[in-house]
Amino acid sequence: MSTLIQNGTVVNADGQRRADVLIEGETIVQVGPDLSPDRHTVVDATGLLVMPGGVDVHTHLDMPFGGTVSADDYRTGTMAAAVGGTTTVIDFVLQSMGHTMGEALETWLAKSAGKACIDYGLHMAVTDLGPGDGAQGLAEMETMVKKGISSFKLFMAYPNVLMIDDGLMFKVMHKAGQMNALCCVHAENGSVIDIVVARMIAEGKTAPHYHAHSRSADAEAEATHRAIAIAHMANAAVYIVHLSNEHSLRELKHAQARGLQALAETCPQYLVLSLEEHMPGKSWDEAKYVFTPPLREKRNQAPLWKALEDGTLAVVSTDHCPFRFADQKSLGKDDFRKIPNGGPGIENRLQILWQFGVTEGKLTPEKFVELCSTAPARIFGMPQKGVIAAGKDADVLLWDPNAEYTISAATQVMATDYSMFEGWKVSGNARHVFSRGEWVVKDGKFIGPIGHGRFLEREANAGGFA
Repeated sequence: MSTLIQNGTVVNADGQRRADVLIEGETIVQVGPDLSPDRHTVVDATGLLVMPGGVDVHTHLDMPFGGTVSADDYRTGTMAAAVGGTTTVIDFVLQSMGHTMGEALETWLAKSAGKACIDYGLHMAVTDLGPGDGAQGLAEMETMVKKGISSFKLFMAYPNVLMIDDGLMFKVMHKAGQMNALCCVHAENGSVIDIVVARMIAEGKTAPHYHAHSRSADAEAEATHRAIAIAHMANAAVYIVHLSNEHSLRELKHAQARGLQALAETCPQYLVLSLEEHMPGKSWDEAKYVFTPPLREKRNQAPLWKALEDGTLAVVSTDHCPFRFADQKSLGKDDFRKIPNGGPGIENRLQILWQFGVTEGKLTPEKFVELCSTAPARIFGMPQKGVIAAGKDADVLLWDPNAEYTISAATQVMATDYSMFEGWKVSGNARHVFSRGEWVVKDGKFIGPIGHGRFLEREANAGGFA
């Protein structure tokens, strides 16, 4: 089967032009003006932007946390991603302490089997290298890379559950550096935060907004500095996930100015939501915004936008980790420590970044593509993704820059009972989406087959530094 997308404006990270796009099977075979419509299914893209499908490199689907499991599994989560214009996700495998990476991988592959609606890759979160000097775990890291899992997650927060110490972090980073694998780091000083949290609880400060006040920007900035320093000592590339504030950004800029192999992402919530506006300490509803790192003061937003524009921040992902408000967030009704950390956003990433980035003049359409598709594909070793060009996977997004849309939990595909952006009106939305040539979203509605998505074996390229 072949599909010809006609009359659209092709937008890549390096420029835009009027061109048609011919898809045969799963691949883009030609991009150029006035291609012949003979023998092809023709899709009219008049007035639309033809972009590479979005790549979201930070999701948590079907993930256990705090006595419950994230609300979106691989079916609803990837379906929502597609409706939002994303055609590739990278999810996190969580190795449990005392268990092997291989066991964790089997669990996550079982979660995704027959459910993923778009292509997906996996990061491996390392919590345990095994007994003795960790030789067993380090050997497993080699196995993971051979299986196409070319990035490893390290948590500097959540003591006794996911957090590792600096010595283990150095060992993992050193091994990753030898293999050109990338280390993704959740950078918060978990040991200090735990003490602050305990003091707050002892003082009766249990409401949701105290979660945010217990996890300071300084705790994130210190850990960002330490993660980058240890990576440098280990001769490894490091990628800071969900960077949220100007203090951490300053540490990143300093490292990059010195030529260190340091990259970072931010997320839509940190660009448009604020502590003052959404967590003033007035109601239980603020539990909807309990995620980690927490919301920051509004003054942090402008520096983050500037860092996206100038390239200091390389990627916008979601950290999509959704929990229902009624029966999951409520687990922490009387103790913010028990509120499952995370928010829903996989469906809204492109809408938010287009409205508040492109429409408001902070980003060009090309930069939008770079941040949401091209850079994440390049950094995480997926050369077939992120570009509209001959020979690439036919992951194609037809974006309507003039579409008016109101974000609401009542109409979203994500399996949560609330939206972090409830009632927000945005201009710009996904009209049609193709995943490896399969038409999966038509006129904003999911029409694709469940289980279409494939596991991606990614290249080890040290975040693009190799």
